[in-house]
Amino acid sequence: MPTPELTAAIRRATARRHDALVADVVRLRADAGLTCELLARSAGIDPAYLRRIEARLEPVPPGESRRDPSPSLETYQRLATVLGADLATRLYPNTGPLVRDRLQGRILEVLLADRHPRWTPFTELAVRRPSRGWIDVALHDPREHVLVAGEIQSELNRIEQLVRWSAAKAESLPSWEGWPHLGDEPAVSRLLIVRRTRTTRSVALEFERQLRVSYPAHPGDALAALRGTAPWPGPAMVWAIVEGTRTRLVATR
Repeated sequence: MPTPELTAAIRRATARRHDALVADVVRLRADAGLTCELLARSAGIDPAYLRRIEARLEPVPPGESRRDPSPSLETYQRLATVLGADLATRLYPNTGPLVRDRLQGRILEVLLADRHPRWTPFTELAVRRPSRGWIDVALHDPREHVLVAGEIQSELNRIEQLVRWSAAKAESLPSWEGWPHLGDEPAVSRLLIVRRTRTTRSVALEFERQLRVSYPAHPGDALAALRGTAPWPGPAMVWAIVEGTRTRLVATR
């Protein structure tokens, strides 16, 4: 079942998409000189329903609520066809999936248990600009003025995309709603935790140079900083070993 945060994010994104499509319908209808009734009847939909659709762009009077209609894709296509417009629908890769599998959850539990008290953890951080997405976990050290954005991966697929998305989300942390409450603006760094398997070790070896450029800090130094008072060494990649019910973080492949 989706979390309340995920449900709210879906609703906001859906509302923005409907608003954009309705604005296009209103604009194109006006450009064509068509009345709401003529467009609706030509498209084979109820004129009253089209008026309700267009009304979602109107402000709601104080003290009142509005039940916005949610037109189907077919309804938008009917309107677009009559208006001589193309309806484009695609799923563009953004900043990765918003959910973790059970192994990622176990790895996060170990990270939270291993961390030194100096690190204040935050999980499931929503960032909005310039990139939109969710960060698995962030660790904040107010004394060192650093915020480490952590990504947890049980597999290594498309290294270049993983690196790009992780960097984009970390750079978007100032748009996270909790950012203003951190005090002095922290430096943002990154942590990648990968489950160690035969496959992920093979992929990491194949793309070793790329990973070292993106995560240059020694993993041992990163673990020492996470577990103690050593300074954070910069962007780092560490490994997680999952064996039966036991999970631990390690520095070597």
